[in-house]
Amino acid sequence: MIVSGSASQTLAAALSAELEEPLAAVEYDRFPDGELLAAVPDFPADADRAVIVASTISSDAHLEVLQLQDAAREAGADEVITVLPYMGYGRQDAAFESGHPISARAVAKAISTGTDRVLTVSPHEEAVCDFFEPTATAVNAAGRLAEPLPADLTDPVFLSPDAGAIELAETVRKHYGSGETDYFEKVRHSGTEVEITPSDVDVAGRDVVVTDDIIATGSTMSEAIGVLGDRDVGRVFVTCVHPLLARNASTKLARAGVEAVYGTDTIEREASAVSVAPVLADAL
Repeated sequence: MIVSGSASQTLAAALSAELEEPLAAVEYDRFPDGELLAAVPDFPADADRAVIVASTISSDAHLEVLQLQDAAREAGADEVITVLPYMGYGRQDAAFESGHPISARAVAKAISTGTDRVLTVSPHEEAVCDFFEPTATAVNAAGRLAEPLPADLTDPVFLSPDAGAIELAETVRKHYGSGETDYFEKVRHSGTEVEITPSDVDVAGRDVVVTDDIIATGSTMSEAIGVLGDRDVGRVFVTCVHPLLARNASTKLARAGVEAVYGTDTIEREASAVSVAPVLADAL
C-alpha cells in the first residue's frame, strides 16, 4: 500500500502505478489550535507493508511523516518503509558553531523510530544516511535528468557547479548519449569579487546543460550562467534533481538566459518534468 504525504501526491501515484500497488486514501486536516492530523482511515488490515512517500519540504511535512508512520502501524502494517524523495534539513549535516544542532541527525532520529527502512533520493551529502537507524539507502536519480532534455542539443556541454559534483554532470551526459563534461571554477580575487568560469571547455556556439542536485534560491546558478552568456554560448538549460526554486529563483534563472529548467518530482513544482518513480520502484 502506497501512502502519500501531502507534498508528494503526484509522485506517490506514479510509484503506485510503477509497483502496481494500491494507493491509500489519505486525509490531511488541521485542528482549530493549529495541530495537524494526517490519517489513513481505510488502510486494509491485511496489507503486508506501507510505503510512505513524503518529501519533507517543511516542518509540517516532517510531522506528517511521523503521523503516517504511526497510523500505518496502528492499522496493522507488518512493515513500514519511509521514502523521503527530498529530505528537508538534509543540508544541515554539521553544527555551524558551538551550541548548534546537527539538524539532519535530529530529524533522522525522529523518522527512524517509526519505520523499518528509509530511502532518500540523491541527498546533498550521502553521509546523512548514516544518521538513520538502520542506515538509510540513497537512491541516485541523476540519470533521470537526461530524459526531458531536447533531442537536438548542439554539441552539448554538461556543466556541474564545481569539481566535486562532476559525477552528476557525467551521469546526465552518459544517459543523454553524447556531449562533453566540465565544471565551474571559482576564483576569489577579493572579499567581494569572485570570478566564475567553466574550467576548460569552449562553450561558444554550443548548447550547455547545467546540472545540480538542488536549486534553492538560484543565486549562484544564475551568476554562473551569466558568465556563459559573455562567452557566446548557445542555448542554456538547467537540470536538477530537487527543484526547490525558493522565492524568485525561477525569475533569476530566466533573467540569466536559461531557456528551460527541468527537475524531478521529488519536489513537486512546475519544473518537475520527469518522475523518480522508476528508480524508487527498482530500489523497493
